[in-house]
Amino acid sequence: MDSQLLESLDYLYVPAPDVEAAVAFYTGTLGGRLRWRIRHGSTWVAAVRLTDASPLMLLANHLEPGQLLLIYRTRSLAELQHALTNAGWAVEGSVFELPPGPCVIFRDPGGQRVAAYERVRPEVEAAFEGRFDVS
Repeated sequence: MDSQLLESLDYLYVPAPDVEAAVAFYTGTLGGRLRWRIRHGSTWVAAVRLTDASPLMLLANHLEPGQLLLIYRTRSLAELQHALTNAGWAVEGSVFELPPGPCVIFRDPGGQRVAAYERVRPEVEAAFEGRFDVS
């Protein structure tokens, strides 16, 4: 097993009950760049890049306030899940799909939530770039 199970911190999944207000704050006040805004049913997610080197900030109206989630990329979700559960981490819920691939939320022994996904559909990000759904 490779000792480096996580490849990169790709996303900050940020609760945003009012996505438009959050976009205005992160772009207007902090100077971020809106990359895309997508609607699926009643769920809105907007992607803002704050700096060139930062992970993409995903502002989502379906997350509970206070539930910021760091989402890391891993080469193998199965390998990571095996290593973390053997080290005392718990899996929260079941595997779910992000547009670029399957994702799992873990809780460390102290209760902190961290997510990881396996990037099996890398073309999705390019397809979202510049897409701005309207209500």
